[in-house]
Amino acid sequence: MKQALPFAMILALGACSDPGFRGVPEVQAVDQSAVAGCTLVANVSMKPGVYGPVLAEQGVKYARNKIMEDARAAGANRVVFDPVQPGVEVYELRATAWRC
Repeated sequence: MKQALPFAMILALGACSDPGFRGVPEVQAVDQSAVAGCTLVANVSMKPGVYGPVLAEQGVKYARNKIMEDARAAGANRVVFDPVQPGVEVYELRATAWRC
C-alpha cells in the first residue's frame, strides 16, 4: 500500500526547487558599471510577500531571487537592482535585466 507524503514534507520539497529559495546561479547581481556594452533585456519588479521586523529580510531575499529567475527566463545573465535605503521598509524591488 502506497503511503501519502505529509503536507509539510511536500511543502519542504517544493521549496527546494523554488528559485526564490535556492537562488539562480546563472544570473549575477551586478552594479550598473558591469553592464556597459550589454543588451537591456527587460525591466523587472516584484513586491516582497512578507514584511515586518522578523520576516522582511527573507521577503526581500526571496523577491530578489524571483527577479533573477524572471531575468533568466527572459534571456538575461546579469541584473542591476535599483538601490534601496538601509533601514527603510522595502515595498517593491525594481531591477533591469541584461544579457552580456
